[in-house]
Order: sequence, then structure tokens, then C-alpha cells
Amino acid sequence: MTPALDERDRIRKAMDRILNDTAESSSGALTIVALAQEAGVPRNALTQRHLDLKKEFYDRLKERGTTPDVEVRLRQNIVKLKTTIANKNKELDQLRADVPALIRALNQLTLENQQLREALAQPDPNVVPLRGRQRPHPDE
Repeated sequence: MTPALDERDRIRKAMDRILNDTAESSSGALTIVALAQEAGVPRNALTQRHLDLKKEFYDRLKERGTTPDVEVRLRQNIVKLKTTIANKNKELDQLRADVPALIRALNQLTLENQQLREALAQPDPNVVPLRGRQRPHPDE
């Protein structure tokens, strides 16, 4: 499949529209995907066939001092992930600090349980079993 003859021109015009905030057929995002959509070409036209136009787009963004939307989203995601990691590390530290106290409590409860079992196994001299009426055996 050969690219359309005017593909490069359409990409350049789409680049101008996006950079001038006058996008007509895309979201106007500062991304290669939006540029391809605006130009009416497949994305691989910029990622495989016209790498020079892709580089030109990013160069023009740098000259403008504008950060591409993709980079902004990635940076926001990085901040969010760093916060999540910090929270998880704090939670992990707290759990590690709780372990010795839980082990002490478990040991204490195990000892008490063992003492109670031993006490139950010993007959209590103060307890006298009561014998109820004995019923006559049906054979008698």
C-alpha cells in the first residue's frame, strides 16, 4: 500500500492546526495520535513512514515550550504512583512493627490456654458428683 501523494502536506497542515489550537477533526491533544487523526492518516504514517514529520512535530512543541499531553499524563501518573508507594511502605513498616507485640500476645494466650487445660484435667477435690435417681432397667 503506497501512501497518498498529499499525505505529507496533510500532516503538516494538521500540525499547524493543532499547534494553533484550531483542530478540526481531532481532540487537539499534543500527541502523534491526535496529529494522525487530524491529518486523516493512520498513526503508523508518523511512526514508520514519516519519522521526520514526527520529529518536526516534537521539535515544534519544544520550541513553543509546550509539554506534550502524553508526557503530562505520564508525569501525573508517576506522582500518583510515588504517593501510593510511600503509603504502602508506611503501612508495611507499621505491620512489621506490630508483629513482635502480636507474637507476645500469642505466646501469653498459648500459656494461659495450656494452664486452663491442665486445670481441667485435674479432678477438683471440692466437687462431688451428684447421682440422680437410678431408673430401673427395663429387663427387671
